[in-house]
Amino acid sequence: MSDSNSSSLKAYADSAIGAGQSVIGKVTGSAGDQANAESTKSKAEAEKAESHSIGKIGPVAVSSSGGVHADDPNRSEGSWNQTIGSGKESIGNLLGAEGLKKEGQQQNAEGKGQEAQGQLSDLGSGIGDRVQGTFGGIVSGLTGNREDQEKYRALHDDGKVAQRSAEADIQKQA
Repeated sequence: MSDSNSSSLKAYADSAIGAGQSVIGKVTGSAGDQANAESTKSKAEAEKAESHSIGKIGPVAVSSSGGVHADDPNRSEGSWNQTIGSGKESIGNLLGAEGLKKEGQQQNAEGKGQEAQGQLSDLGSGIGDRVQGTFGGIVSGLTGNREDQEKYRALHDDGKVAQRSAEADIQKQA
């Protein structure tokens, strides 16, 4: 399931290697070492970008490593409540209906809170699943249990998608 080329940890390691190569290239004056450093740094940036990329279709997110996650229902329901609330507020403004306008503002605010609650839930569960998957995979690898190792790898990958999906939505709103 997991693609080692899209690992965040591998991206950070390659970035550090590239920085080291760059220092060596500058000290020795070797254009070849400096070119290798730039190549390694570019590879690390691509790995990091791929590790953070997800595709989203409605409330379902998928990563290149095969992880799949369905958003917490509060995310979709909160977004829907924001849309309906904004509509009520607009119609209330247009018609001069203060009650409808205030009702729309309240529904919009409640929707924002509901969506944030769902994002935090997905973020927390994603981080938890990643940690559990990582440690479970290590223990399974040490004991030689390949079936459990795959199960924990899938748990890690699904958790990573949940975390990245929530992070992407949170960043959009910031």
